[in-house]
This record gives sequence, structure tokens and C-alpha cells, in this order.
Amino acid sequence: MTDVITPSDHAAAITAARDRLQAFATACPDQVWRAAPLGDQGDHRTVAVIVDHVADSYDYIGAWLSAIVAGEDPPVSPELVDELNAAHAADRAHVAQAEAVAHLQRSGDAVVALVGGLTVSELEIEAALIG
Repeated sequence: MTDVITPSDHAAAITAARDRLQAFATACPDQVWRAAPLGDQGDHRTVAVIVDHVADSYDYIGAWLSAIVAGEDPPVSPELVDELNAAHAADRAHVAQAEAVAHLQRSGDAVVALVGGLTVSELEIEAALIG
């Protein structure tokens, strides 16, 4: 028999990860906030954009999960995700630290509430579609 990971377990894990990122973002000095740590690997997004990107990701992942639970088949593809990421990086290049931290809190809370409110069977449907 395998252990069932409940929706509340998943919600707690998402909360813990979000809280770690939020603590980092809140304490991040400006020179780090504006740095592009992966620039030498071709990713020129700043820490600011990456933090806000996680917040933005919660928004569209939440929308996709809601659609799946409603029996819909949301149009998700690697190309769509790449488009969303590129658009976000261009639009949010100068996001303020407080704004990104607030976005992370707000969108994280929404996705945690969504995941935590799922039933085990709804979570299994989503896992089957994703995995």
C-alpha cells in the first residue's frame, strides 16, 4: 500500500517553498535583486524577474488546474509556457521588490487555497493528466 499525499500536504509544500522564496526576496539586497545570476548561461533575467515569474506562474498554473478540475482541457504546451515566460520577462523587467513580494504572496495564497481545496480524486485526475 502506498501513502496518499493529500491536497493539504501538497498545499503545505507549496506554502513552504513560497515562504522560502518570499523570505529570500524580502531580504535580497538591491545589487542582487537587479543581478542576472544565470547570464553567463544565456538566461539574462534578473532575480527580480525570476521572483515575479514564480508569482506569475502560480496564476496561470492555478487557472490550468481549475480548468482541469472543471473537466476542461486547457491549451498547455511547452511553446505556450515559453511565450508566457518571454512576455513576462519583457513586461516585468523593472518590477519593484515590494511589488514582486506582494504578487508572490497573493498568487501563492490563491494556488495554495485551490490545491488545498481539491479532493484526493481531483488531485489524482490532475496527476494523471500531467504525468
